[in-house]
Amino acid sequence: MIEGGPIQTGTTEWLRGNGMMSDVVMSSRARAARNLAGFPFPPAASSADRSQIMEICRRCIESLGYPSGSRIRWFDLRNSEPIERRLLVERQLMSRQHARGRYSNGEGGPDSPRGVAVIEPDERVSILVNEEDHLRIQVIRSGLDLASCLDEINNFDDGIEEIVDYAFHPQFGYLTACPTNVGTGLRLSVMVHLPALKITGELEKVRNASSDMGLAVRGLYGEGSQAAGEFYQISNQITLGRSDEMLLREIESEVIPSIVRYEQHARAQLMTENRMLLEDKVCRAMGILQNARLLKPDEALEHLGMVRLGVLCKVIPDVTLATVHDLLLMIQPGHLQRVVGIDLSQSERRVARAKLVRDRLNAK
Repeated sequence: MIEGGPIQTGTTEWLRGNGMMSDVVMSSRARAARNLAGFPFPPAASSADRSQIMEICRRCIESLGYPSGSRIRWFDLRNSEPIERRLLVERQLMSRQHARGRYSNGEGGPDSPRGVAVIEPDERVSILVNEEDHLRIQVIRSGLDLASCLDEINNFDDGIEEIVDYAFHPQFGYLTACPTNVGTGLRLSVMVHLPALKITGELEKVRNASSDMGLAVRGLYGEGSQAAGEFYQISNQITLGRSDEMLLREIESEVIPSIVRYEQHARAQLMTENRMLLEDKVCRAMGILQNARLLKPDEALEHLGMVRLGVLCKVIPDVTLATVHDLLLMIQPGHLQRVVGIDLSQSERRVARAKLVRDRLNAK
């Protein structure tokens, strides 16, 4: 196991832009919440308990078998620099809550014993220790591929359960800190890009339909984040009484394909019936990004989301999808400062962000 070290800043798994339905589906993610038997859940555990849990989990993770050519990098978040924690969040490898170390009940803080293991070089798998639960095992894949995410997460889950005993109830299933995760402890989520539905005024129907089916619709970085750029994470909210197969069938085979068809239809409708409106929105966004001297993160994300639509609809022929995806990551505060090589104030980041975007989009 490799300790800490610089995090790579190249394109990460959720921005590779390949896989099924990748024109609309950015990525698929499976996450399993697990707790060790005999220990309090992290929000109720003492610092000594969390330290012991972290050491047990770390040794367990280290002993698992990994594919040839891969390596596992361990980050003790108590000792990580703020920018390193920010990079891990921006790369979708851990939650903002885990970066802060603060639990919903007010316990914890930056010095709370917690860590994250990342399997490199593809970063498809990350394992969070002492987040809301003792273990959060996460697998991400580009495009719509929840089935593969679930297969891989089950392999890691089974490997860990061979070494430690999980908190499990024969009637309720896996026990978790949050009651909504009790049961399978499984969350399946898909990140989708729905700019055409926003333009045509149909987006609220998707929100309402998802809510009626018990699904959560959140922003780019999950709970509490805004849906700038019309990027949304759609996930199940209830795990009790729902099997893995039931959740997979519902989300991957029914819900997401329907949403993809709605978005694709809205894009086709714009291109044939209201192309001038589409071109105007895309070219305005492109013009701002190519000329702005100051850019906030959400503003840049909003315009890049529209440019992504323009690339896919061939309104902008001289910009690649890879360039847009790279910029979606590079405009984030941690990545921006890593690229520039120095710490920047918020106002300095706005200047640097605008310059980075201008340089990339104006390059010939």
